[in-house]
Amino acid sequence: MSTRMHEELARLLDEARLEARAVPPLTRAHPNLSLPDAYAIQAEGRRLRTARGERVVGLKMGFTSEAKRKQMNLDLPIYGFITDRMAVPAGGTLRMQGSIHPRIEPEIAFRTSRELRGRITREEALDACATVFAAMELLDSRFIDFKYFSLPDVVADNTSASRYVLSPLERPPRELDLPHLQMVMEVNGERVQAARSDAISGDPVVSILQLCELLEQRGESLPAGSIVLSGAATAAHPLRAGDSVRLTVEGLGELSVSVES
Repeated sequence: MSTRMHEELARLLDEARLEARAVPPLTRAHPNLSLPDAYAIQAEGRRLRTARGERVVGLKMGFTSEAKRKQMNLDLPIYGFITDRMAVPAGGTLRMQGSIHPRIEPEIAFRTSRELRGRITREEALDACATVFAAMELLDSRFIDFKYFSLPDVVADNTSASRYVLSPLERPPRELDLPHLQMVMEVNGERVQAARSDAISGDPVVSILQLCELLEQRGESLPAGSIVLSGAATAAHPLRAGDSVRLTVEGLGELSVSVES
């Protein structure tokens, strides 16, 4: 696929996001769309956003849990990017206006203190992470029906990234038993999702190892100071106006967000 086609498809998805308009999966018109094509489209979408003044602050992993892979019928880890304008403060409000298929999922996030590149060990990843904290990611696929699309479709659409919420409590990662943290997400006071943190890649730290390998395939690295969303521990839960969402993670406290129309 040509660079020009990458640019055209990136603009299509960018306009769909800005206009809150669902579009057919790219693979309907381009059945031979490859993962390298998809990451090139994602990179062009990133360029469009930074040209408008957004600042990339980190990366996010996708399909790191069995629950999420089953929900979307997709089976390989992938990554996307997050920007400063996608952040929603803990205890803040998420507005539904401008959303297409809003969903939310519980995660563990890291903040790096130095660059990571290529194949690394778990110990190297831990050494490079200054802090760990609880997080919720808000997804909003730009594709019709939020299902029946391929891995390249998801990657091109920046892995359905929309917003994210980070907990105010951050801790050094070595202070916690990271694969064994209990995670509970409630909506309007009712438990809707619960899992242990090893639902994320068997260990959330492994998501960083996977991310670095994926970046190396594109000649890239994980910059110092990056926020890394390690992936969902459970399937994503649909959001509606009026919802109040709270996530509690063992050792990392809780965070919440309210949903308005």
